[in-house]
Amino acid sequence: MDIGKRLKDLRIKNDLTLEELASRSELTKGFLSQVERNLTSPSISTLEDLLEALGTNLAEFFQGDKDEKIVFHTQDFFVNEKDEYTIEWVIPNAQKNEMEPILMTLHSHQKSMEMACHNGQEFGYVLKGQVMLVCGHKKYRLKAKETFYLDGKQSHYLMNTGSNDAKILWITTPPMF
Repeated sequence: MDIGKRLKDLRIKNDLTLEELASRSELTKGFLSQVERNLTSPSISTLEDLLEALGTNLAEFFQGDKDEKIVFHTQDFFVNEKDEYTIEWVIPNAQKNEMEPILMTLHSHQKSMEMACHNGQEFGYVLKGQVMLVCGHKKYRLKAKETFYLDGKQSHYLMNTGSNDAKILWITTPPMF
């Protein structure tokens, strides 16, 4: 494992300069530069301090070398069935990600859960059927192959206005379901 490169990548991911990380970790900018270039190695105690300043810990830092799963199959999906709708989480444990995609089957003349106001955005694609997006006091009709995109400033939900099930790909950021 290239500890210096991993630390630099983590620092950049956190949008920190060497100077900012030095201030947060109470280390010198020069020392951090040497660590990132693998010219010196930090002690375990110093590495723990650095990782804390970067919002992680030793276990996560060293575990991070595993390949992240990027392809999911239907047997990976988690399904939650209710009388009104069925939700399929197509990415397991998506709550740890920045966005959460689900497949929702909305039964005839039923409504989805109401999404409360939040600081985020949502995208939906109607795969099958017809729905009404109710956003605040406004209503929008959508049919198969139509989409919606909204911010979470108002509570909202979907209503199946048809006599058959509707299927919607619904993506939220941050994860909400």
